[in-house]
Amino acid sequence: MIICAFAVLFLVSYWYTPIYAYIWLLALGFLLLTLADIILLFKENSLEAERVLPEKFSNSDLNSVEIKLKNNYSVKVKVEIIDEIPVQFQKRDFLKTVHIPSHKKMKTSYGLRPVERGEYIFGNLNCYVSSPIQLIKKRYTFNKNQMVKVFPSFIQMKKYDFLAIDNRISQIGLKKIRRIGHTMEFEQIKEYVQGDDIRTINWKATAKHRDIMVNQYQDEKSQPIYSIIDTSRVMKMPFNELKLIDYAINSTLAFSNIALKKKDKVGMLSFSHKIGNYLSANSKMTQLQLILNQLYNVDTKFLDSDFGLLYAHLKRKVTQRSLLMLYTNFEHISSLQRQLPYLKAISKKHVLVVIFFKNTELEKFTEENPENLATIYEQTIATQFKNDKYYMAKELEKHGIQTILTAPKDLSINTINKYLEIKARGIL
Repeated sequence: MIICAFAVLFLVSYWYTPIYAYIWLLALGFLLLTLADIILLFKENSLEAERVLPEKFSNSDLNSVEIKLKNNYSVKVKVEIIDEIPVQFQKRDFLKTVHIPSHKKMKTSYGLRPVERGEYIFGNLNCYVSSPIQLIKKRYTFNKNQMVKVFPSFIQMKKYDFLAIDNRISQIGLKKIRRIGHTMEFEQIKEYVQGDDIRTINWKATAKHRDIMVNQYQDEKSQPIYSIIDTSRVMKMPFNELKLIDYAINSTLAFSNIALKKKDKVGMLSFSHKIGNYLSANSKMTQLQLILNQLYNVDTKFLDSDFGLLYAHLKRKVTQRSLLMLYTNFEHISSLQRQLPYLKAISKKHVLVVIFFKNTELEKFTEENPENLATIYEQTIATQFKNDKYYMAKELEKHGIQTILTAPKDLSINTINKYLEIKARGIL
């Protein structure tokens, strides 16, 4: 802009010659000022910067990336930061501007929300420094090619874990389930206190101690629980940029953590046209890390799933009666009817919970005001698809199969609710 201004002034001086000498003086002053700015910025490497990445990213959550800066210049500088973010984010307009006083340190950060698991490569951290004169910029480059892995949502897992311990689970939708009957393991005999269930009074112990004594029970523990993830093409559908399989994986991790806290054995299995990852149920706390590592490598296939193969594998490998949380999806009644014989066979030996998804985009479309006749036809068809989902849930329940029909975003909450309900009712 300054050079363009000088060009205009020199053009004007062609007709008004007295200003010609003054324009040259201004140009010389501008040149000296530019040289001073160059000397100030380029005399030494006076900026230090570092990109600090966490050990791993949590899928579908906002992850923080921190940038540490140190100004070794003798003046306050302006720093424009352009970070080369991994290609998966397709973000090409990243720019952060900070002002750092002389010989001071500063931290800044930004957030990234990945929607795919895998390795993410960060490129260069480019910092463009300008002095108070702001005629010249100097580029510094730091942290070339850093890599971070994106794992299933451990942030979501920790959130549910904390809220469960803190007795505030109802604030996020988790329900307290009323316990039915006494299907729990005997723990001890203790003295009656107000609020104890009078049905648990132990009359023999009461006669011996002359005080009212009651039996105390605890939840049945070490029950095998498996999360089974369908990795066929039906799980590739995205909602809010996240595929159904990633919702299922995040839910599996959060649910497995809660089950381990309840002292149950947890395992996992993935399948499509063939059996994928398999981890037998175990109650060790190291099991959660093993599940996390297994889930990291799970991905969708383009073929249809073989429920007959799943039934044969469960019959051979899972011999003890177990709770099976099956994450899949049915869009048509015919697709459910093809798999129903296998689901009924599995439910005879195990407690089977079939988890499939509402099409929230279709439901949103059915609630819009139609603008023309074509839209009315489309909404009628969408409503039919929506009603088919509820019909499929009723059909499964009619055959004694536990069912969860949920919006993708509510999957983890509804899965944990169903698990708590099954434990409280003593179904397993």
